[in-house]
Amino acid sequence: MKRILIANRGEIARRVITTAHRMGIETVAVHSDADASALHVREATLAYALGGNTSAESYLRVDKLLEAARATGADAVHPGYGFLSENADFAQAVLDAGLTWIGPPPAATRALGDKAAAKALGAQQGVPCLPGYAGGDQSEARFAAEAAKIGYPVMVKAVAGGGGRGMRLVTEAAQLPAALASARSEALAGFGNGTLLIERAVMNPRHVEIQVFADTHGNVIHLGERDCSVQRRHQKIIEEAPSPAVSPELRARMGACAVALARGARYVGAGTVEFLLEGNEFLSAAGPSQGASAPLGGSAAREAGERGGFYLMEMNTRLQVEHPVTEALTGLDLVEWQIRVARGEPLPLTQDQVRLQGHAIEVRLCAEDAHYVPHAGRILHFSAPPATAFERGPVRFDHAIEAGGEVTPWYDAMLGKLIVHAPTRGEAIDALLAALARTELLGLPGNRGFLMECLDDARFRRGQALISFLDEHGDALRDSLLKKELAAHDQQALAAVFSHGADALACPFALPLRLAHGEHVQAFTVRPTAGGLRVRSSAAPEGDERLLALQPLPDGRVRCTLGGVRRAVRAVRVPVAQGAPRWHAQAGGVDWWFDDVSFEPVAGAAGAQAAADLKAPFNGRVVRVAAQAGQPLKAGEVAVVVESMKLEHSLAPRADAVVAEVLVAEGQQVTPGQVLLRFATPTEPLK
Repeated sequence: MKRILIANRGEIARRVITTAHRMGIETVAVHSDADASALHVREATLAYALGGNTSAESYLRVDKLLEAARATGADAVHPGYGFLSENADFAQAVLDAGLTWIGPPPAATRALGDKAAAKALGAQQGVPCLPGYAGGDQSEARFAAEAAKIGYPVMVKAVAGGGGRGMRLVTEAAQLPAALASARSEALAGFGNGTLLIERAVMNPRHVEIQVFADTHGNVIHLGERDCSVQRRHQKIIEEAPSPAVSPELRARMGACAVALARGARYVGAGTVEFLLEGNEFLSAAGPSQGASAPLGGSAAREAGERGGFYLMEMNTRLQVEHPVTEALTGLDLVEWQIRVARGEPLPLTQDQVRLQGHAIEVRLCAEDAHYVPHAGRILHFSAPPATAFERGPVRFDHAIEAGGEVTPWYDAMLGKLIVHAPTRGEAIDALLAALARTELLGLPGNRGFLMECLDDARFRRGQALISFLDEHGDALRDSLLKKELAAHDQQALAAVFSHGADALACPFALPLRLAHGEHVQAFTVRPTAGGLRVRSSAAPEGDERLLALQPLPDGRVRCTLGGVRRAVRAVRVPVAQGAPRWHAQAGGVDWWFDDVSFEPVAGAAGAQAAADLKAPFNGRVVRVAAQAGQPLKAGEVAVVVESMKLEHSLAPRADAVVAEVLVAEGQQVTPGQVLLRFATPTEPLK
């Protein structure tokens, strides 16, 4: 193996490049037009343009990928994760072309990649499975009948793919038709396969998965578990190992079931067996077990699963996004293992030799706001915490971020992963909070602050976060984050404004300013002086001024001293096509957006018009228009469904309204701020 083509993009492409180059293997990066200048393209030995922007035009084109391998002389293909990584037909096409496939055999992928088939195989191997239906009759009537037999609540799932797409919770029969339609639509768009299954829903579970590895010599082992319970919309954002709810005995049983499933499928390479674990069976501050688990299968495995209350969800036949957590715990390079296994080498370790040390946690940094809405845009500033990407150590940052880079709507919202490794879970949480506080990413919304709220929540610190964690506590976390943003806005927003052009405002007259963070507006009177700025809040009595001293720092931040409190603030001015000037600022662990509305009406036409419009919050494609002119809508009733970054998002009015105009059609591309629907005002006649 001399040259690997990486059929992927972004941080996972960079991850594979790093290991391959360390092993003396050349790499080939492929790219869409949107990724022509991306980091992974610049870092690979060779690059090949696939053309197009969307996944369907580029990274999902088997013919273009094979042509890239031929044109560049690649002799192996690594699929990364996502895209075609679990596509058995692609794996077979790679093998038929005489190339080495760095992944499981196509037959194993077919046996395990389909959730229904995987559960059937799991049942044969004695792996605990939930009751459900995964038959060929995909009619609404059949699903309704089977759901009635299983008993509500049930979970609707796409048999193909993963990442939470094509998954819907149904708590009563009336919800089933809409859930089936929505899940099928999302599955077709994401995976090209609309086949569904249903199964009994476990309402308060954990998501615990086992990393397995197998070689061509019949050796199969596991590398412990990862707890991925903190999720939004069925997509993980925090992963850790070991799980605070898994005892050494339970780890052995779950690991044995995972190995039995992989062995039954004649698996080769890296794979992850995902389980639902009911509740908090075991909570411990101790580290993971250092022992190995004995082989287990058949009825013994089934009985073990029933005692532990865990059930098979699926097996992902690829490397997982969260594999660095296991690498930190084991001290191993799983990409290197993949390459060695693909070359026909045996596994480097036996089960007895696997050692798990300390505690590791990973968070996924995403271009999304605190309400999980994805956003595209340009990164105006980026600064990583002290870390070396892709190398084991206390802090690791796997990413494909750079200042000036464009986050497009064509791909997933994840920008990178920040991982820490420490002797204990508490130390790992504290280290990750510190690393996040020193991560600067400005220019588009991100979830950095929300991740910090999650990590510092008392329930998470106690190890009690289940899959329902964000559904139950997300609003409280957002409220806490908003309070911190408002406090920073009131205290440091002026530093951001005056660090961007204070000279132009240096005059002897008092200057009125109104700065808005969302619906919160802070009014000031500012008077430049030789020592800085004399600032009076509109709520303060006349003559009650405070001195704001500003000092530029060598790294581009500005040191703001106000009322004796000193804080370094980083701010960028965000280009806007129209409207008030906008800034994105960060002070420590808090970042916030604000607008200079000094010259905007305090209230009136602009606000009324905003309330009378339904606007696109991000780039995307309209997949469904559920409203028509003249139709009354209740607050929260779905009006338009927009697909962005591989997810469907339902948009609805905030208050009861009547539709005056529909301004978009299904299939249309929309941009942030574009008006989709206009609602009638009380005195306006309908058109």
